[in-house]
Amino acid sequence: MANNASLRKAVVTKADEFYTQLSDIEAEMHHYKEQFRDKVIFCNCDDPYESNFFKYFALNFNFLGLKKLIATSYTDSPVAGLQLALFDIPTLESKKTTTRQPYKIEITEVNDQNEDGAVDLTDVEYLLKNKKNILTFLNGDGDFRSPECIALLKSADIVITNPPFSLFREYISQLMEYGKDFIIIGNKNAITYKEIFTYIAENKIRTGYRNINSDMWFIVPEYYDYEKIENGNKVKHIMACWFTTLDVQKHDEFLTLYKHYTPEEYPLYDNYNAIEVSKVTEIPCDYDGPIGVPITFLDKFNPTQFEIIGLAADKRDSDSINIKGTPTYLDAQHTSFVGMVLNRKATYARIIIKRKGV
Repeated sequence: MANNASLRKAVVTKADEFYTQLSDIEAEMHHYKEQFRDKVIFCNCDDPYESNFFKYFALNFNFLGLKKLIATSYTDSPVAGLQLALFDIPTLESKKTTTRQPYKIEITEVNDQNEDGAVDLTDVEYLLKNKKNILTFLNGDGDFRSPECIALLKSADIVITNPPFSLFREYISQLMEYGKDFIIIGNKNAITYKEIFTYIAENKIRTGYRNINSDMWFIVPEYYDYEKIENGNKVKHIMACWFTTLDVQKHDEFLTLYKHYTPEEYPLYDNYNAIEVSKVTEIPCDYDGPIGVPITFLDKFNPTQFEIIGLAADKRDSDSINIKGTPTYLDAQHTSFVGMVLNRKATYARIIIKRKGV
């Protein structure tokens, strides 16, 4: 059963309330235009009049050839319902409550209703007033796990949003359970979660078009710590990247391998039979055995060219996706280290791969 208290806790306690900048959304989404045509897009962690995801898809509804756009807010969202006071929507009956009311917006048509030559949020407001699209309050709390939101999820083709990072495992699990395509933002550390990494290794999930080394700047609420101000918004730097089930062209491209293996340049780990390659561009073209590469390899991962054997990150889970080296004493804090060790020093997390066709 859905528990909205855990969603609020994720937002408040974990400081998960990060708003994606429109420029970052535009830069990623334009690559998927043909995959959006005639699709139902669901933004299920987005207050429709706060979210730049909703804004992007509402303003580009016709350009992308969407069938429908759905967005939902949740109870006690900092902005839920605030914009509704600006609208005069005859069919919308306000509930008697002291909490901000979660609601959904379903867009099926966006025209230039005010004839100003552009399609903007004023046109969406006009359409809502004139019953061309639907805005209704939710009966539940708007949590993505609630029955109402699950019903909307079932009707959608692609889910696109920035979910709470602290609920990322559960969020991905739901999407995979219902077989939904998605483009979502997650913390880069999520790559090392065994559930997420397994999906990546099986080519069910992949990184998006944005370079995995290029972290993102998110808009944060007034009461959050921030690092700088951009376009009048307080923003904070977050290690984040895009995750998707849709086709991403760069993952079909073959990495050019030009270097040749020598034992001097590519030493074996102290505690595992694989060679260390610290730069993805320097994977040798003629080595047939296991190879340890940085996490950034996933940006170049073509499943036709490489096989992912597992993740070596000092994890002791018994599942096969976690590679464990021979336990090694490094120091008083690391008495039985099972990640990759090179010259008696721990490496960062490594993905163990092999070239295919050898």
